[in-house]
Amino acid sequence: MIRTPSPQTFPPRLIGLLATLTLAWGSNWPVMKIVLSEMPPMHFRTLCLLFGGIGLFVIARLSGGPLRVPKGQWLRLIALALANMTGWNFFVVHALRLMGSGRAAILGFTMPVWSVPLSAWLLGEPITARRALGIGLGLGGMLLLLGSEIQVVGRSPLGAMLMMGAAVSWALGTVMMKRWPVQLPTSAFTAWQMLIGLLPILAIALTVEQGTFNPFALSPGPMLGVFYNILVAFIFCYWAWMKIALVAPVGVSSLAVMMVPVIGVFSSMLVLGETPNWQDFAALILVVGALSTVLLPPRKTIASAV
Repeated sequence: MIRTPSPQTFPPRLIGLLATLTLAWGSNWPVMKIVLSEMPPMHFRTLCLLFGGIGLFVIARLSGGPLRVPKGQWLRLIALALANMTGWNFFVVHALRLMGSGRAAILGFTMPVWSVPLSAWLLGEPITARRALGIGLGLGGMLLLLGSEIQVVGRSPLGAMLMMGAAVSWALGTVMMKRWPVQLPTSAFTAWQMLIGLLPILAIALTVEQGTFNPFALSPGPMLGVFYNILVAFIFCYWAWMKIALVAPVGVSSLAVMMVPVIGVFSSMLVLGETPNWQDFAALILVVGALSTVLLPPRKTIASAV
């Protein structure tokens, strides 16, 4: 007996890409925390978006695919860039200055929970009982994290709120890619988003922050972290995520982030010495349960194998 092939299952040919993306993105959370100890957040993200976009344009050029944005698709590309690049990066780097990177990773990668109501709104996908359960579990996990942020750290919940804003922005951008696609190869599509999304962040960096764009002025750890972000987190990981999100359905593509917060929590323990408490583990269980209800395909009719 075999399962009938379903468009709601993850494409087998992308499993290796998914595994690499999960490890690389999850490991980046403590790396970002290290960079932000010496570099202003908008300066940091300006460097990442600028050189990440340039690197992807070089790859797109070498691959021989088209670079020009098709006529009539500029507005949707700008909207996607603001959600996927500007919104996500603005919220994340400011949140990381206020809270532990492991907890921030858990909150940020609840994106699939938010994508369910957004996909119902923009794509007409139904909110089933299974998906409603996922939303409830996810919100329960976020409330636990929010409570522990107040009780354990003793500061305002601003960091947690910023990370939830990042998750919503990313979810909106993911659903919008399905609703209003841009006809470009993945590398050029991602590069354009980075350079467009860079502009508001650059404006904030130049007018509000004080600091330097020069990574060579940093100490060795943060400097290496900047290069890791440009080469791995932006050029590779963003390309890999866009590839997966454009090929698979919204709920299925979110599988790419299911294990990232787990990697983020435990890599933070190893690199930064952060010690999760029971609320973190309980919230992590709830979040993984929420993502499971959204990502795991429902039981299908079993077809006979002859």
